[in-house]
Amino acid sequence: MKEAFSLRTVRKKIVMLSKVAGVALIFSYVLSTRLPVSEDASLLIWLGFVFLLVSGIDFFMGRFISKPISELNTSAKHMANLDFSIPCGVSSADEFGELSTSLNTMAENLQQALARLEDANTQLERDVEKERLLLAERKELVDSLSHEMKTPLGVIRAYAEGLQDEAAEAKKQKYAQVIISEVERMNDLVVTLLDLSALESGAARLTVTRFDFVELVETVAGRLLVDAPDADFVLQYDLPEQKVFVQTDQRRMEQVLGNLIVNAKKNVYPGGILRLELVSDGDALHFSIFNQGRPIPADDLPKIWTKFFRDNNAGYSGSGLGLSIVAQILSMQELPYGAENLADGVRFYFSIPITK
Repeated sequence: MKEAFSLRTVRKKIVMLSKVAGVALIFSYVLSTRLPVSEDASLLIWLGFVFLLVSGIDFFMGRFISKPISELNTSAKHMANLDFSIPCGVSSADEFGELSTSLNTMAENLQQALARLEDANTQLERDVEKERLLLAERKELVDSLSHEMKTPLGVIRAYAEGLQDEAAEAKKQKYAQVIISEVERMNDLVVTLLDLSALESGAARLTVTRFDFVELVETVAGRLLVDAPDADFVLQYDLPEQKVFVQTDQRRMEQVLGNLIVNAKKNVYPGGILRLELVSDGDALHFSIFNQGRPIPADDLPKIWTKFFRDNNAGYSGSGLGLSIVAQILSMQELPYGAENLADGVRFYFSIPITK
């Protein structure tokens, strides 16, 4: 019985409103005809009541039907334009309320689906960009190897042909030694280039450990400078007497130190000063190595860290990868580094935080 007279549907509301309007219309007509007034006055009273009844019905129809439909329509337009910021506010206990709830649920689901789609699209763009970079790196690697291999391969071919035609045993041994030397050079170049490519692509990661950086500098410098049989320079150095610990990849930092020291050793004037310094300020260690020698042209200073850059006026040959590896390893750790021309030579430097 209660369910039969409930107003939970728009249809029941309209039926109930029409019934109430009909009963009110009949009642008002009967009442107006029974009033002790003239027939014309009775008709005017009844018409006034009809006007009020129509206005009341119009008000309730607007509240129960027109207003909810207008709100649903506005929300649907926003959702059609993928604007889910304004949810539908119809909360009546009828079909309009259910439709409003369904629209809001659909909007929420669509918003979540679009967010997931945007995340997937962003990830796809990153994957595509990563693949593009990998392809570019592979192409650069192949082009670089092709370019760098031309000279040693040409030398090997020339000496191999000479080896075939040469009868003297001494010259054969010399030619064979040149071939072996060029093969070793090619092998070093390939290994170094692959190592640099692995660092650049992220395939090679740093293995962080805590160690005494002063001891590492002493070890590398001792091997490359103090124990070097071909040393033709005056070595000066200033290192802390106590242990100073850092937290980084020891093997990679040994690579950095070795490349910087070898670079300075190759560029120092015969009999010139090669000065190595490691200074602590309490928070960081500041490494620098100075070689007395020809300054680097100002235009070339930013280029020395790029792959295969070579100074055409240098008196030695190299792969052009040593400083690139230094820059890559230090950049991976966000450590400051650089190079500068001084009055009588060139100074390379970098800094690394101290671990307590």
